[in-house]
Amino acid sequence: MTTISSIGRILFVSVFVLSAYQEFSEFGSDGGPAAKALGPKFSVLSKHVATHIGFELPHVEMKHLILGAIVLKSLGSLLFIFGSTVGAVLLLVHQAVASPVLYDFYNYDVDKKEFVQLFFKFSQNLALLGALLFFIGMKNSMPRRSSSSSSKKVSKAKAN
Repeated sequence: MTTISSIGRILFVSVFVLSAYQEFSEFGSDGGPAAKALGPKFSVLSKHVATHIGFELPHVEMKHLILGAIVLKSLGSLLFIFGSTVGAVLLLVHQAVASPVLYDFYNYDVDKKEFVQLFFKFSQNLALLGALLFFIGMKNSMPRRSSSSSSKKVSKAKAN
């Protein structure tokens, strides 16, 4: 059973590992294409936050955000492979923060092609987020094994 769950975790986390590897291989000195794509989306998010909440987000270099995402995905993936809840929480934080920013379908009309594409990708990320929540819930619902001798059953000697 543990071998199957380990293989399942490895297959699940491969999505994050491959994504982090792709971003890292294209990173370069300016953050690569990911930073160029994230720049306008982060700008729109900053304007939304400033107008609706009244809080102005500080200026952040896009390459630092991309590097943070790479580290978060890599570290979370490594910990998740070994069954750590902390790794699942790191991946959950990444999904919860990055998905609404990267897949901003809400900025497009429903008739547009971009809306459908972004909504589809956002839905896929929601499924990953749900799977991470399921893993965390299952991990917390299972009773922990105790290694103390008081929890082991004491066998009684048979009387003849």
